[in-house]
Amino acid sequence: MQFLHLADLHFGKSIHGVSLLENGAQPIWTERFLELVREVQPDAVVIAGDIYDRSAPSGEAVALLDSVITALAELGTAVLIIAGNHDSGQRLSFGGSLLAKNIHIAGVLSPKLPCVTLYDEYGPVHFWLMPYVFPALVAQKLEDDSIHDYDTAVRRLLSHQDIDFSQRNVLVAHQNVTSGGKETERGGSESMVGGVGQVDYTAFDGFEYAALGHIHAAYPVGRKTVRYAGSPLCYHFDETKQPAKGPVLVTLGEKRTEPVTEIRTIAPLHPMREIRGAYEEIREAELRNTTRGEYIRIVLTDRKATPEIRAFFQELFESRGSVLMEFVSEYSPFGAVSAAQTARSAEERAVEDLFMDFYAQRCDGAAPDSREQ
Repeated sequence: MQFLHLADLHFGKSIHGVSLLENGAQPIWTERFLELVREVQPDAVVIAGDIYDRSAPSGEAVALLDSVITALAELGTAVLIIAGNHDSGQRLSFGGSLLAKNIHIAGVLSPKLPCVTLYDEYGPVHFWLMPYVFPALVAQKLEDDSIHDYDTAVRRLLSHQDIDFSQRNVLVAHQNVTSGGKETERGGSESMVGGVGQVDYTAFDGFEYAALGHIHAAYPVGRKTVRYAGSPLCYHFDETKQPAKGPVLVTLGEKRTEPVTEIRTIAPLHPMREIRGAYEEIREAELRNTTRGEYIRIVLTDRKATPEIRAFFQELFESRGSVLMEFVSEYSPFGAVSAAQTARSAEERAVEDLFMDFYAQRCDGAAPDSREQ
């Protein structure tokens, strides 16, 4: 059996005021994803939460999801969706009973998790759909006041299910999963991570595969078959460390054989890129560069980010259909020195020079005019 595992679509997302719906980035991605589905012809598509970027999605975001589900239903592909922490479970589940028989949405938590069973030549595969949970919710649903942390909540909830681990089982979850309390580096657009809500990967022992959502990088946790699919697009410049993104193609064999996973990359309409370095180096490199349609962040390391430099790069990138989204500087006139050294350096400088530096720091690099001097 084969299925495509994806997560954190965040339909309706905007980056620095640029709507990824209106600029075509998310609609084009869905078209390319559907092309991949037609090529691979998987038995199922599994979406592990954060379908929308906000709990009250726009009409355009809802329409985009509707178009994806409709296309998958027409292809005869089973669709399994859970709600993430960004989603409203009630809104996501609306009309679920009226959907095609191969569309399954778990938006609202119940004591018994929805289980979808698909079949291949080796027999049944049971997909357990666990929407985003937090301790108080699980404690309420299970009527167990002893549940106070995320790890306990997930373990108690799973122990409450009638899971036959002699057969093949897949869990779909949207949580902050760690290995021995160790977390990986996060992306800048993720929320409720950094020690919050940790669930150890051993909570999913017994499952052939755990399809995770919540973290925007694609990587396994603890073992190869407990893994995040990552977000389909970069939603923050921190996430450009993993520029090649795409759903995970999972191939399940018979029981007691390890599933095979492969990331099937999908090229974005607007690649995001961070450029860091000295002004002259960046300038010369970008004058030679011909890449078009990028979203770019520049970090200067050798001088202040003046309006004149910003205007130069902005015009350069616009000439090739790119957008300069961020322009900042890490430069300090004092360099990496101690506070005492900085104080001594300041004492040795003229007050007029100190004022000029202070003014520039407060005015986006602009110099004071003669009257202000």
